[in-house]
Amino acid sequence: MPLTEEGTSKFVQAGPLKLHYHEAGKGPALIMIHGGGPGAGGWSNYRRNVDHFAEHFHVILPDLPGFAKSDKPKIEGGMFGFMAKAIHGLMDALDIPRANFVGNSLGGGTTLKFALDYPDRVQRIVLMGAPGLPVFTPQPAEGIKYLLDYYEKPGPSMEKLRNFLNVMVYDGSQLTDQLIKERYEASIQPDLIANPVISRSRPFMPEPLWKDYAKIKNKTLLIWGRDDRTVTLDNAWLLLNQLPDVRMHVFGKCGHWAQWEKAPEFNRLVEDFLTASD
Repeated sequence: MPLTEEGTSKFVQAGPLKLHYHEAGKGPALIMIHGGGPGAGGWSNYRRNVDHFAEHFHVILPDLPGFAKSDKPKIEGGMFGFMAKAIHGLMDALDIPRANFVGNSLGGGTTLKFALDYPDRVQRIVLMGAPGLPVFTPQPAEGIKYLLDYYEKPGPSMEKLRNFLNVMVYDGSQLTDQLIKERYEASIQPDLIANPVISRSRPFMPEPLWKDYAKIKNKTLLIWGRDDRTVTLDNAWLLLNQLPDVRMHVFGKCGHWAQWEKAPEFNRLVEDFLTASD
């Protein structure tokens, strides 16, 4: 029987934060961290992957602080460091000593920062559309512009969200009305509208992680959509050059959500990487 959002939903007190997460399966710990778009959360980003990985891993899908059902605190200091500290608190609260990580976009930056700050808590790493250092694409990229404008006046709307999600994927026909409605409702929580994590008028502070990529010794798999219009493919080159133990897979006809658009291939690719003996 497929896993359900309601059936896997849990809360935990992680230091000062009450965090929501989804939990399923048994085996080595696998923490899958979502991106930073409006209405994002663990389940919405990985709903097409959790059943597969729960057959082999103890899967944790956290809602990062400021998203979905987790607390909406004011973010102090660097964005990635704040999120990484929250994940560290979650692991302590759930008694998870080490884990494999999958991170998409903001979740990729969080994973990289976590690996730098808490290297003994990390096994293998998978990054999709993670922040790198774009060398060809004018900035901000198209998807980032939509993201920054979402909470600006006149405020969120279904039209704004649909435009944003259409940039996230290569084939917008896969975006159902139900998915858009769910993401929109998650994005208009009063405490989130009052304190959005990312917006043009409330600049966020992503740390320059690229300076320290070479310090991350974990086996790492980069996955990118060739047609990503949010964190474009040229962001990958510095990661590929600097991470010591890295390999990369690029999907054609794929945008920012490789785990969603290419779910069956993505699931097999990541499972093979995480379970390989070498």
